[in-house]
Amino acid sequence: MSRSISPEVNGTVRRVQVSDELPGRSQGQYHNASPAGGRIGELFQLQRVDVCFGHRTALSKVELRVEPGPTVALIGANGSGKSTLLRLLHGLAVPSAGRIQRNGAMRQAMLFQRPHMLRTSVRNNVALGLWLRGASWRDAKVQAMRALGRVGLDNVAEQNARTLSGGQQQRLALARAWALQPDVLLLDEPTASLDPHAKREVESLMAEFSSEQARGAMTIIFASHNLGQVKRLASRVLYLERGRLLADLPVSEFFNANRLQQVSTAAHLFVKGELE
Repeated sequence: MSRSISPEVNGTVRRVQVSDELPGRSQGQYHNASPAGGRIGELFQLQRVDVCFGHRTALSKVELRVEPGPTVALIGANGSGKSTLLRLLHGLAVPSAGRIQRNGAMRQAMLFQRPHMLRTSVRNNVALGLWLRGASWRDAKVQAMRALGRVGLDNVAEQNARTLSGGQQQRLALARAWALQPDVLLLDEPTASLDPHAKREVESLMAEFSSEQARGAMTIIFASHNLGQVKRLASRVLYLERGRLLADLPVSEFFNANRLQQVSTAAHLFVKGELE
C-alpha cells in the first residue's frame, strides 16, 4: 500500500511515494507505521541502524526513539553524522543495515542551512507548496500571506525571493514549513551563516513553533554547532561522534559536567573543548 506525501526539502516541496514497508540498501529496512485512529504517537524508532556511502560509514549501530514534544538538538564535530541522521529521518537516506520505523500519520518538513529560493515572489515561494498539496491557487495565496505574516515578511510579499538577505531567506523557508503544518520540523544548521540579529530572529521563531498550542506544537529536531543555542532551545541533546550516538540526555543533564562524563567521556571532552 502506498500514499503520496509532500515534505519540504531545502525550502521546496517534493512529492514522493512511500509504502508501509520500504527495504533499504543491503539489509536495512524502512517502515512507515500508521497508529490506530491517526493518533500521532512515537515519531521515529531506529534499531541498530547503519548508513554507508560506498566504503564510508556515516552512521553506525544507532538506537533512537523520538516522541512528540521535546525539541531535540544534534551536536558533534563536522562529519559526526548529524546531517546524515536528519536525512535518514526525512527519508532522503536509507539504512544500509538495521531498521527505521517512521510514524505514517505524521507530516514533516526539512530545512537546510542555505534554503533554495525559487525565482519568483516571496509570496509565490510559499503558495507553490500549498498549491502542489491540493489547495486552489487563490487559497494558497491567502494561506501564504498568513504564513508570511507569522514570520514578519508580509511587507515584502511581492519582492523577488532571491533578493532577500540571508536571515530573511531562512525566515521565508520557515514560513514555507509553517504553512504546511508539519508535525515534525528538521533543521540542519539553521543559523550557521547568519549574523547575530538574524540568528536571534530565527531562534525566536523556532522556540515559538515548538510551543504553539493553537495549531499543535511542532516537534523540532535540529543540528547545531552553537552550544549556547542548544541550551536555549533544546529539551534533549544527542551527541554523535564518527557516526555513533554516544550520549542522549535531557539538556540539563547534558550540560552537567559530572553527569555527562559518566555517560560519555568523548561527549564531555567535546563540550569542554567547545566551551573553553
